[in-house]
Amino acid sequence: MKFIQEYRDSKIVQELFGRIKEVSKKRIVLMEVCGGHTMAIHRFGIPSLLPNNIKLISGPGCPVCVSGIGFIDAAIDLAQQKDMIITTYGDLIRVPGSKTSLEKEKANGADVRIIYSTLEALEIAKLNSSKRIVFLGIGFETTAPGTAVAIQKAFEENTKNFFVLSAHKIMPPVMEALLNEEVKIDGFICPGHVSTITGSQIYEFIPEKYKIACVITGFEPIDLIQSIYMLAKQINENNPKVEIQYSRVVKSEGNEKAQDIMNEVFETRPDNWRGIGEIPESGLKLKKKYKRFDAENVFNIQISNAKENAVCICGQILRGQKTPKDCKLFGMVCSPDNPIGACMVSGEGACHAFYKYRNYE
Repeated sequence: MKFIQEYRDSKIVQELFGRIKEVSKKRIVLMEVCGGHTMAIHRFGIPSLLPNNIKLISGPGCPVCVSGIGFIDAAIDLAQQKDMIITTYGDLIRVPGSKTSLEKEKANGADVRIIYSTLEALEIAKLNSSKRIVFLGIGFETTAPGTAVAIQKAFEENTKNFFVLSAHKIMPPVMEALLNEEVKIDGFICPGHVSTITGSQIYEFIPEKYKIACVITGFEPIDLIQSIYMLAKQINENNPKVEIQYSRVVKSEGNEKAQDIMNEVFETRPDNWRGIGEIPESGLKLKKKYKRFDAENVFNIQISNAKENAVCICGQILRGQKTPKDCKLFGMVCSPDNPIGACMVSGEGACHAFYKYRNYE
Protein backbone atom coordinates (compact mmCIF):
# COMPACT_ATOMS: atom_id res chain seq x y z
CA MET A 1 0.00 0.00 0.00
CA LYS A 2 1.25 3.47 -0.90
CA PHE A 3 -1.51 5.97 -0.16
CA ILE A 4 -3.08 6.98 3.14
CA GLN A 5 -6.62 6.09 2.08
CA GLU A 6 -5.48 2.51 1.57
CA TYR A 7 -4.73 2.32 5.30
CA ARG A 8 -8.35 3.31 5.99
CA ASP A 9 -10.07 0.86 3.63
CA SER A 10 -13.27 -0.30 5.35
CA LYS A 11 -13.20 -3.73 3.68
CA ILE A 12 -9.73 -4.46 5.01
CA VAL A 13 -10.76 -3.16 8.42
CA GLN A 14 -13.76 -5.51 8.52
CA GLU A 15 -11.60 -8.44 7.41
CA LEU A 16 -9.08 -7.74 10.15
CA PHE A 17 -11.77 -7.50 12.82
CA GLY A 18 -13.05 -10.87 11.62
CA ARG A 19 -9.58 -12.36 12.03
CA ILE A 20 -9.26 -10.86 15.50
CA LYS A 21 -12.51 -12.57 16.57
CA GLU A 22 -11.24 -15.87 15.17
CA VAL A 23 -7.94 -15.89 17.09
CA SER A 24 -8.98 -14.07 20.24
CA LYS A 25 -10.12 -16.86 22.57
CA LYS A 26 -9.63 -15.26 26.00
CA ARG A 27 -9.67 -11.93 27.77
CA ILE A 28 -6.52 -9.93 27.03
CA VAL A 29 -5.21 -6.49 27.91
CA LEU A 30 -3.03 -4.58 25.44
CA MET A 31 -1.17 -1.39 26.34
CA GLU A 32 -0.03 1.28 23.91
CA VAL A 33 3.03 3.23 25.05
CA CYS A 34 2.94 6.00 22.47
CA GLY A 35 0.92 9.18 22.70
CA GLY A 36 0.42 9.18 18.94
CA HIS A 37 -1.18 5.75 19.23
CA THR A 38 -3.39 6.92 22.10
CA MET A 39 -4.68 9.77 19.98
CA ALA A 40 -5.20 7.61 16.87
CA ILE A 41 -6.93 4.79 18.80
CA HIS A 42 -9.57 7.17 20.12
CA ARG A 43 -9.78 9.28 16.99
CA PHE A 44 -10.78 6.22 14.98
CA GLY A 45 -13.01 4.79 17.74
CA ILE A 46 -11.13 1.49 17.78
CA PRO A 47 -12.00 0.42 21.38
CA SER A 48 -15.73 0.48 20.60
CA LEU A 49 -15.20 -1.84 17.61
CA LEU A 50 -13.20 -4.54 19.37
CA PRO A 51 -14.70 -7.69 20.87
CA ASN A 52 -15.49 -7.37 24.58
CA ASN A 53 -12.65 -9.66 25.58
CA ILE A 54 -9.96 -7.28 24.29
CA LYS A 55 -9.19 -4.23 26.39
CA LEU A 56 -6.86 -1.39 25.37
CA ILE A 57 -5.15 0.69 28.06
CA SER A 58 -2.86 3.70 27.75
CA GLY A 59 0.65 3.79 29.18
CA PRO A 60 3.36 6.43 29.67
CA GLY A 61 3.74 7.28 25.99
CA CYS A 62 3.20 11.05 26.05
CA PRO A 63 6.54 12.85 26.64
CA VAL A 64 4.84 15.97 27.97
CA CYS A 65 2.74 13.90 30.38
CA VAL A 66 5.62 11.96 31.89
CA SER A 67 7.93 14.96 32.45
CA GLY A 68 8.15 15.19 36.23
CA ILE A 69 6.69 18.12 38.12
CA GLY A 70 10.20 18.83 39.45
CA PHE A 71 11.39 19.39 35.88
CA ILE A 72 8.53 21.83 35.25
CA ASP A 73 9.37 23.71 38.46
CA ALA A 74 13.05 23.84 37.44
CA ALA A 75 12.10 25.29 34.05
CA ILE A 76 9.90 27.89 35.78
CA ASP A 77 12.75 28.83 38.14
CA LEU A 78 15.04 29.36 35.16
CA ALA A 79 12.38 31.46 33.41
CA GLN A 80 12.29 33.76 36.43
CA GLN A 81 16.05 34.36 36.35
CA LYS A 82 17.59 37.49 34.83
CA ASP A 83 18.61 37.62 31.16
CA MET A 84 17.08 34.22 30.45
CA ILE A 85 15.21 32.98 27.39
CA ILE A 86 13.41 29.66 27.71
CA THR A 87 12.77 27.78 24.46
CA THR A 88 10.34 24.90 24.39
CA TYR A 89 7.99 22.83 22.30
CA GLY A 90 4.44 24.14 22.50
CA ASP A 91 2.58 21.67 24.71
CA LEU A 92 5.02 21.92 27.59
CA ILE A 93 4.24 25.59 28.21
CA ARG A 94 0.82 24.76 29.68
CA VAL A 95 1.82 21.88 31.96
CA PRO A 96 1.09 22.81 35.61
CA GLY A 97 4.00 23.00 38.01
CA SER A 98 3.63 23.10 41.80
CA LYS A 99 2.36 26.69 41.83
CA THR A 100 2.38 28.08 38.31
CA SER A 101 3.21 27.21 34.69
CA LEU A 102 5.51 28.52 31.95
CA GLU A 103 2.45 29.97 30.25
CA LYS A 104 1.61 32.04 33.32
CA GLU A 105 5.24 33.11 33.74
CA LYS A 106 5.26 34.24 30.11
CA ALA A 107 2.13 36.29 30.79
CA ASN A 108 3.97 37.84 33.75
CA GLY A 109 6.85 38.93 31.54
CA ALA A 110 9.23 35.97 31.35
CA ASP A 111 10.80 35.39 27.94
CA VAL A 112 9.40 31.97 27.04
CA ARG A 113 9.39 31.10 23.34
CA ILE A 114 7.73 28.22 21.51
CA ILE A 115 10.01 26.68 18.88
CA TYR A 116 9.77 23.84 16.40
CA SER A 117 13.35 22.53 16.38
CA THR A 118 16.46 22.55 18.53
CA LEU A 119 18.39 24.39 15.81
CA GLU A 120 15.86 27.21 16.10
CA ALA A 121 16.78 27.49 19.77
CA LEU A 122 20.46 27.58 18.82
CA GLU A 123 19.76 30.36 16.32
CA ILE A 124 18.02 32.37 19.06
CA ALA A 125 21.22 32.02 21.10
CA LYS A 126 23.29 33.42 18.23
CA LEU A 127 20.96 36.41 17.83
CA ASN A 128 20.86 37.17 21.58
CA SER A 129 24.46 37.03 22.76
CA SER A 130 23.71 39.00 25.94
CA LYS A 131 21.06 36.49 26.99
CA ARG A 132 21.23 32.90 28.22
CA ILE A 133 19.11 30.52 26.19
CA VAL A 134 17.84 27.27 27.70
CA PHE A 135 16.19 24.61 25.58
CA LEU A 136 13.85 22.28 27.47
CA GLY A 137 14.75 18.84 26.15
CA ILE A 138 11.81 16.46 26.43
CA GLY A 139 10.76 13.34 24.58
CA PHE A 140 11.97 9.81 24.06
CA GLU A 141 14.48 8.33 21.63
CA THR A 142 12.58 10.09 18.84
CA THR A 143 13.56 13.64 19.85
CA ALA A 144 16.81 13.02 21.74
CA PRO A 145 18.95 12.81 18.54
CA GLY A 146 17.70 16.27 17.50
CA THR A 147 18.75 17.72 20.83
CA ALA A 148 22.11 15.97 20.50
CA VAL A 149 22.67 17.56 17.07
CA ALA A 150 22.11 21.05 18.50
CA ILE A 151 24.52 20.37 21.38
CA GLN A 152 27.18 19.08 18.98
CA LYS A 153 26.76 22.15 16.78
CA ALA A 154 27.00 24.46 19.79
CA PHE A 155 30.18 22.63 20.81
CA GLU A 156 31.72 22.94 17.35
CA GLU A 157 30.83 26.63 17.09
CA ASN A 158 31.85 27.37 20.70
CA THR A 159 28.45 28.87 21.49
CA LYS A 160 28.66 30.05 25.09
CA ASN A 161 25.07 31.05 25.84
CA PHE A 162 23.16 27.92 24.79
CA PHE A 163 22.09 25.34 27.37
CA VAL A 164 19.81 22.31 27.63
CA LEU A 165 17.69 21.24 30.57
CA SER A 166 17.26 17.56 29.79
CA ALA A 167 14.19 15.53 30.65
CA HIS A 168 14.80 13.14 27.76
CA LYS A 169 13.81 9.58 28.59
CA ILE A 170 14.13 6.15 27.03
CA MET A 171 11.33 3.65 26.64
CA PRO A 172 12.53 0.13 27.67
CA PRO A 173 13.07 0.85 31.42
CA VAL A 174 9.56 2.20 31.94
CA MET A 175 8.03 -0.72 30.05
CA GLU A 176 9.89 -3.08 32.36
CA ALA A 177 8.83 -1.07 35.41
CA LEU A 178 5.19 -1.46 34.38
CA LEU A 179 5.60 -5.20 33.99
CA ASN A 180 6.88 -5.36 37.57
CA GLU A 181 3.78 -3.58 38.89
CA GLU A 182 0.36 -5.06 39.56
CA VAL A 183 -1.01 -4.09 36.15
CA LYS A 184 -2.13 -6.93 33.91
CA ILE A 185 -0.54 -6.52 30.48
CA ASP A 186 -0.66 -9.31 27.89
CA GLY A 187 0.87 -7.38 25.03
CA PHE A 188 2.46 -4.08 24.07
CA ILE A 189 1.52 -1.95 21.07
CA CYS A 190 5.08 -0.64 20.72
CA PRO A 191 5.82 2.94 19.60
CA GLY A 192 6.41 3.50 15.90
CA HIS A 193 8.42 6.73 15.99
CA VAL A 194 10.71 5.60 18.82
CA SER A 195 11.34 2.32 16.99
CA THR A 196 12.28 4.19 13.82
CA ILE A 197 15.35 5.34 15.74
CA THR A 198 16.02 2.36 18.00
CA GLY A 199 14.96 -0.57 15.86
CA SER A 200 13.22 -3.60 17.32
CA GLN A 201 16.07 -5.03 19.41
CA ILE A 202 15.33 -2.85 22.44
CA TYR A 203 12.12 -4.82 23.11
CA GLU A 204 13.58 -8.33 22.81
CA PHE A 205 13.93 -8.71 26.59
CA ILE A 206 10.15 -8.36 27.04
CA PRO A 207 9.06 -11.65 25.41
CA GLU A 208 12.26 -13.41 26.52
CA LYS A 209 12.05 -12.41 30.20
CA TYR A 210 8.36 -11.66 30.75
CA LYS A 211 6.65 -13.73 28.01
CA ILE A 212 4.75 -10.64 26.82
CA ALA A 213 3.86 -10.10 23.15
CA CYS A 214 5.17 -7.00 21.33
CA VAL A 215 4.23 -5.48 17.97
CA ILE A 216 5.75 -2.24 16.64
CA THR A 217 2.89 -0.33 15.12
CA GLY A 218 2.02 2.49 12.70
CA PHE A 219 -0.64 5.14 13.20
CA GLU A 220 -3.41 4.50 10.69
CA PRO A 221 -6.54 2.41 11.46
CA ILE A 222 -5.31 -0.63 9.54
CA ASP A 223 -1.90 -0.38 11.24
CA LEU A 224 -3.48 -0.46 14.68
CA ILE A 225 -6.08 -3.13 13.93
CA GLN A 226 -3.53 -5.36 12.20
CA SER A 227 -1.24 -4.99 15.22
CA ILE A 228 -4.05 -5.99 17.58
CA TYR A 229 -4.63 -9.06 15.39
CA MET A 230 -0.89 -9.91 15.47
CA LEU A 231 -0.81 -9.55 19.26
CA ALA A 232 -3.98 -11.61 19.74
CA LYS A 233 -2.49 -14.32 17.50
CA GLN A 234 0.77 -14.41 19.47
CA ILE A 235 -1.13 -14.64 22.75
CA ASN A 236 -3.51 -17.32 21.46
CA GLU A 237 -0.60 -19.42 20.21
CA ASN A 238 1.41 -18.75 23.40
CA ASN A 239 4.27 -17.55 21.20
CA PRO A 240 5.34 -14.10 22.47
CA LYS A 241 7.89 -12.28 20.33
CA VAL A 242 8.71 -8.89 18.81
CA GLU A 243 7.11 -8.26 15.42
CA ILE A 244 7.24 -5.19 13.18
CA GLN A 245 3.90 -4.26 11.70
CA TYR A 246 5.21 -0.78 10.77
CA SER A 247 7.73 -2.27 8.35
CA ARG A 248 7.38 0.55 5.80
CA VAL A 249 9.25 2.77 8.28
CA VAL A 250 10.86 0.65 11.02
CA LYS A 251 13.85 -1.63 10.42
CA SER A 252 15.20 -4.12 12.93
CA GLU A 253 18.47 -2.21 13.22
CA GLY A 254 16.81 1.22 13.43
CA ASN A 255 18.55 4.44 12.42
CA GLU A 256 22.14 3.77 13.35
CA LYS A 257 23.34 7.31 12.56
CA ALA A 258 20.76 8.80 14.93
CA GLN A 259 21.73 6.23 17.57
CA ASP A 260 25.41 7.19 17.23
CA ILE A 261 24.66 10.91 17.63
CA MET A 262 22.50 10.28 20.68
CA ASN A 263 25.08 7.99 22.28
CA GLU A 264 27.87 10.49 21.61
CA VAL A 265 26.16 13.25 23.58
CA PHE A 266 24.01 11.47 26.20
CA GLU A 267 24.40 8.81 28.85
CA THR A 268 21.69 7.22 30.98
CA ARG A 269 20.76 8.18 34.52
CA PRO A 270 17.88 7.54 36.96
CA ASP A 271 14.98 9.81 36.14
CA ASN A 272 11.63 10.77 37.59
CA TRP A 273 8.45 9.97 35.66
CA ARG A 274 5.36 11.95 36.58
CA GLY A 275 3.03 9.82 38.63
CA ILE A 276 5.33 6.80 38.44
CA GLY A 277 8.44 7.85 40.34
CA GLU A 278 12.14 7.33 39.77
CA ILE A 279 13.11 4.58 37.35
CA PRO A 280 16.78 3.50 37.13
CA GLU A 281 18.67 4.33 33.93
CA SER A 282 15.55 5.68 32.25
CA GLY A 283 16.68 9.26 31.61
CA LEU A 284 19.37 10.91 29.52
CA LYS A 285 21.94 13.41 30.78
CA LEU A 286 24.76 15.15 28.94
CA LYS A 287 28.13 13.42 29.00
CA LYS A 288 31.12 15.07 30.67
CA LYS A 289 32.42 16.39 27.36
CA TYR A 290 29.27 18.52 26.97
CA LYS A 291 28.69 19.46 30.63
CA ARG A 292 29.07 23.19 29.92
CA PHE A 293 25.77 23.03 28.01
CA ASP A 294 23.93 21.29 30.86
CA ALA A 295 21.59 23.85 32.48
CA GLU A 296 21.23 21.62 35.53
CA ASN A 297 25.00 21.73 35.99
CA VAL A 298 25.53 25.42 35.15
CA PHE A 299 22.69 27.27 36.89
CA ASN A 300 21.61 27.50 40.49
CA ILE A 301 18.10 26.12 40.22
CA GLN A 302 15.94 26.60 43.29
CA ILE A 303 12.85 24.41 43.66
CA SER A 304 10.85 23.35 46.68
CA ASN A 305 9.56 19.83 47.24
CA ALA A 306 7.33 19.44 44.21
CA LYS A 307 4.03 17.67 44.84
CA GLU A 308 1.45 16.44 42.38
CA ASN A 309 -2.15 17.62 42.61
CA ALA A 310 -3.67 15.27 45.19
CA VAL A 311 -6.95 14.83 43.30
CA CYS A 312 -5.51 14.32 39.80
CA ILE A 313 -5.04 10.63 38.90
CA CYS A 314 -2.70 11.24 35.96
CA GLY A 315 -0.09 8.93 37.49
CA GLN A 316 -2.52 6.02 37.72
CA ILE A 317 -3.62 6.65 34.13
CA LEU A 318 0.00 6.62 32.93
CA ARG A 319 0.49 3.28 34.70
CA GLY A 320 -2.60 1.80 33.07
CA GLN A 321 -4.33 1.33 36.41
CA LYS A 322 -7.20 3.69 35.63
CA THR A 323 -8.73 5.51 32.68
CA PRO A 324 -9.55 9.22 32.41
CA LYS A 325 -13.22 8.42 32.96
CA ASP A 326 -12.33 7.20 36.45
CA CYS A 327 -11.17 10.71 37.43
CA LYS A 328 -13.73 12.86 39.25
CA LEU A 329 -12.19 15.96 37.63
CA PHE A 330 -12.44 14.69 34.05
CA GLY A 331 -14.67 16.78 31.80
CA MET A 332 -15.94 18.80 34.75
CA VAL A 333 -13.13 20.78 36.35
CA CYS A 334 -10.38 19.43 34.08
CA SER A 335 -10.57 20.04 30.32
CA PRO A 336 -8.14 21.06 27.54
CA ASP A 337 -9.07 24.69 28.24
CA ASN A 338 -8.40 24.27 31.95
CA PRO A 339 -5.98 21.33 32.42
CA ILE A 340 -5.42 20.26 36.01
CA GLY A 341 -3.00 17.48 35.11
CA ALA A 342 -0.39 16.92 32.41
CA CYS A 343 -2.44 14.16 30.73
CA MET A 344 -5.02 16.77 29.69
CA VAL A 345 -2.50 19.27 28.30
CA SER A 346 -0.91 17.51 25.36
CA GLY A 347 -2.84 16.33 22.32
CA GLU A 348 -1.10 12.99 22.89
CA GLY A 349 -2.22 12.72 26.50
CA ALA A 350 -4.78 10.07 27.39
CA CYS A 351 -7.14 12.53 29.07
CA HIS A 352 -7.00 14.94 26.14
CA ALA A 353 -7.65 12.11 23.65
CA PHE A 354 -10.55 10.74 25.72
CA TYR A 355 -12.04 14.22 26.01
CA LYS A 356 -11.61 15.20 22.36
CA TYR A 357 -12.97 11.96 20.92
CA ARG A 358 -15.39 10.99 23.72
CA ASN A 359 -18.36 11.06 21.31
CA TYR A 360 -16.64 8.47 19.06
CA GLU A 361 -16.77 5.76 21.70
